[in-house]
Amino acid sequence: MKKIMIAMGLTFSLLSLFGCHNKIFAQEQPFEAMQQSYKGVLPCADCDGIETSLFLQQDGTYILREVYEVKPKDNKAFAQYGKWARTADKLVLTEANGEKRYFRPVGDNLEMLDTHGEVIHSTLKYQLKPAEQHMPQTPMPLSGMVRYDANNVVFTDCATGKVIPMATSSSLQKAYMDARHSPDQLVFVSMDGHFQVEPGGDEGKGHKLLVADSNISLDANRQCQ
Repeated sequence: MKKIMIAMGLTFSLLSLFGCHNKIFAQEQPFEAMQQSYKGVLPCADCDGIETSLFLQQDGTYILREVYEVKPKDNKAFAQYGKWARTADKLVLTEANGEKRYFRPVGDNLEMLDTHGEVIHSTLKYQLKPAEQHMPQTPMPLSGMVRYDANNVVFTDCATGKVIPMATSSSLQKAYMDARHSPDQLVFVSMDGHFQVEPGGDEGKGHKLLVADSNISLDANRQCQ
């Protein structure tokens, strides 16, 4: 009886270890450093299609641009910035509001999955293909903490925690000076902006700058949530 109890205990311990291993393996893990862009036209319920461009950045962030193709020539473009990560078999995009989108690799392509991360069973194509393309200039909603230090301005994004230098903006600088309580104070800002790449940087890859476009609002009494 004692040997039976020991054997049962060992079996239970092994099962527990396997269970923990599987649980850890299923959690989101960052991909290896990479920078890749994908493009394609995804199906749309009430338009001719959604021209979709996805940019995966080496720092674990992404930019997704969607153009809703509506006739006659009334296309509407939207963009978002967030974090990307992976599970064992999926690419997970997490928007600034916490909502997630899922893709899975199919050969060299990425296939969009449904809101639960499951395959969409349809005769329509939900795939994006690798493509060389420039970073989009479509403004997207951003929120974070901004600070002016001498002639430099730096933005810390609330959703990703990334620290990004900003391009010079007289309207943003004036709003910052009016809102701050003390020099060099971190001030909460929400705005629509886009990224641009300036020449230079390591290996000539350029510097990424954030450009404030519109809807700039600052509040020295707020913090990132």
